[in-house]
Amino acid sequence: MVGCKTENKIDAEEATTATDTGYNIQPVDIQHVKVTDAFWLPIIKRVQEKTIAYAIAKCEEEGRLDNFLIAGGKMEGEVKGEMPFDDTDVYKIIEGASNSLISAPNQELETVLDSLVNIIKVGQETDGYLTTWRTINPAKPPATWVKTPKGVRWDGLFMSHELYNAGHLYEAAAVHYKATGKRNFLDIALKNADLMVDTFGEGEGKIQAVPGHQIIETGLIKLYQITGKEAYLDLAKYFLDNRGNPDNHELFGAYSQDHVPVVEQDEVVGHAVRAVYMYAAMTDIAAIKKDSLYAAAVNNLWENMVNKKMYVTGGIGARHDGEAFGENYELPNLTAYNETCAAIGDVYWNHRLHNLYGDVKYFDVIERTLYNGLISGLSLDGTNFFYPNALESDGVYKSNRGSCTRQAWFDCSCCPTNVIRFVPSIPGLIYSQSKNTVYVNLYASSNADINLGSETVSISQETAYPWNGKVNFKINSNSGLTVKFRVPGWVRNEVLPSDLYAFADTYNGKPTLSINGEQVYASVKDGYFEVTRNWKIDDTIELNFPMEVRTVKANENIEDDQGKLSLEYGPLVYAVEEVDNENIDAITVSTSDEFTVKKESTLEGVNTISNETLKAIPYYAWSNRGVNKMKVWLPETK
Repeated sequence: MVGCKTENKIDAEEATTATDTGYNIQPVDIQHVKVTDAFWLPIIKRVQEKTIAYAIAKCEEEGRLDNFLIAGGKMEGEVKGEMPFDDTDVYKIIEGASNSLISAPNQELETVLDSLVNIIKVGQETDGYLTTWRTINPAKPPATWVKTPKGVRWDGLFMSHELYNAGHLYEAAAVHYKATGKRNFLDIALKNADLMVDTFGEGEGKIQAVPGHQIIETGLIKLYQITGKEAYLDLAKYFLDNRGNPDNHELFGAYSQDHVPVVEQDEVVGHAVRAVYMYAAMTDIAAIKKDSLYAAAVNNLWENMVNKKMYVTGGIGARHDGEAFGENYELPNLTAYNETCAAIGDVYWNHRLHNLYGDVKYFDVIERTLYNGLISGLSLDGTNFFYPNALESDGVYKSNRGSCTRQAWFDCSCCPTNVIRFVPSIPGLIYSQSKNTVYVNLYASSNADINLGSETVSISQETAYPWNGKVNFKINSNSGLTVKFRVPGWVRNEVLPSDLYAFADTYNGKPTLSINGEQVYASVKDGYFEVTRNWKIDDTIELNFPMEVRTVKANENIEDDQGKLSLEYGPLVYAVEEVDNENIDAITVSTSDEFTVKKESTLEGVNTISNETLKAIPYYAWSNRGVNKMKVWLPETK
């Protein structure tokens, strides 16, 4: 634990999870993983050292913090800000900062969080209710699209975001509790959750309804896992069970995935962020309850998304209208939405699916999303952001929240604060464990201590991934143990685990595995190099995934990508920017083109791809050098 012992703190043993998660595989927690990686550590530190402070200042500037004080009568005034979910920006900052505290204890930051928690507490009503705009002026929401004809609590749940606010509160409080052992924020969340249990569900006097924007479900499940209180789990399942149930409430429709019951849904539709948050909760229920109907539904939904509705960058959500999934194969480039929050939610969902099934395909999606369509949402200076992540820019097209250039903030600032929430948790994706098996999911220089019950296994990993595919491990164990090293999808000649995209050329590389300096024959089994042996102290493993520039073609049903190719190198999708290519609109590529890969100092050190007609940079790094044209998909040479 970090910080000083106070009466509001509890012992470390009491802070452990109270209930089993229900998952067969457990991620190795970030408190046991120290990242030393030259690619990921600077991104994590940028968020820790710059973006968190920047976002807190923005929240102060735009009145996010004042709203709690106004709601609690400590300040005078009307609601500040334009969104009914502005409270959640503060919660997400606390969650990200708490994840940061787990891996990098910082007394000054912990003190800042205590002050934020104290401000939040001021805005909570005596019965636990906490949505500041409704407390300040129940009949006057900050956004005109929030319809509240009665002007009271819970009126207009489709867009009031009262339950969404609660969900982010619970998520943040759970992480803060884990990071500090303090109950100050957790008690605020539990008081609110108890109000929800008393207010919603079956029974006399209770409201039968579901949230318009999902996330309260996963938040309630996290509180259940901390406290063991079944009522939280029951309410989460109630909210899911009654989506698409017209006998329960007036349906919100496909926009909110409230058109048919969740167990009957087999196509990803509507608002993409709402969708993946809901699918994550459904996966939790499938795991905890061993619910085969929920499991079948999430599998069907995942198959539809990965086979028909995912961009080559791992982004999801084709339409600006409704921030929504489009029809099957509707994947435009210039007008692609690909909200950063949706990419983050998709990683959360796929991580749960891997915890449930252990299938390599889920981390193939996670890796593609992480390196491309997710970190593209954060600038290299840590203070500018993408809300949508388009795959083409003409330097002109703009939506209501930008497309052709990064912005310093947004009226709806969910994406910047979600990046803060997510990035410090990345170390928790690298390794997983199950009984006597360790999974190596991602390749990033790191040291991990993994408790398998009978012993603690230490693993150190050194690599320059994603710039090359050589990875070295030292494994300290004195017993029999299975280690499963994921062979990335691009090495197995898969763009995605579907036919949505395919490599247009032949991969000449062969992945290899060596133990203590001797190359051994090892076939790829279910996407893994699987090594079972009686380990000795300082046993070494060397993996090599040779990287080549690859060309990618899209499924014939994706209209915008026909007659075009995209470029990849290892896990990275590449893009051409006008700043490097004066005649960008004249560029064409061929499957037979020869490329040069060069490590450069530009853009904080990237591998560029070039030939006589083009120079390409990793997609995630575009729009860090001013407004200019950009393309991922390039016309194929005729």
